[in-house]
Amino acid sequence: MFSQLFTWWNSTTFGTSFTLWRRGARLVGTDEQGNRYYEERDGSLPGSDGKRRRRWVVYHGVAEASRVPSDWHGWLHHTFEEAPTVAPLTRRAFEQDHLPNMTGTPLAYHPKGSLSRPGGPADVNDDYEAWTPDNA
Repeated sequence: MFSQLFTWWNSTTFGTSFTLWRRGARLVGTDEQGNRYYEERDGSLPGSDGKRRRRWVVYHGVAEASRVPSDWHGWLHHTFEEAPTVAPLTRRAFEQDHLPNMTGTPLAYHPKGSLSRPGGPADVNDDYEAWTPDNA
């Protein structure tokens, strides 16, 4: 209860819950990570003449934007009119499973020449040839 009062990174705050209640938001669906998606009852977006409705995501756990799947992201940004629960996107052969954003964690990717690579940067001069006008 205390964390819900003061922290936004652990699901929803009382302010968000109150806004969802006040706007009459209805639960549209959930994704495989447990995030819940809402849409307001009456349209209130500016310039839409009351036709476009605001949409929200309430994260399950840490509020990390990269945890929103592409089909729900398209629905949140009004790219798709129908929610993925009604009209799911077809998965293509080249699509990969979701990987969380590891930036700032010990599991972050560090290329060979990176100063932050564990053990220091590797020598990357083995395949590098500097350009000079004589090489042209």
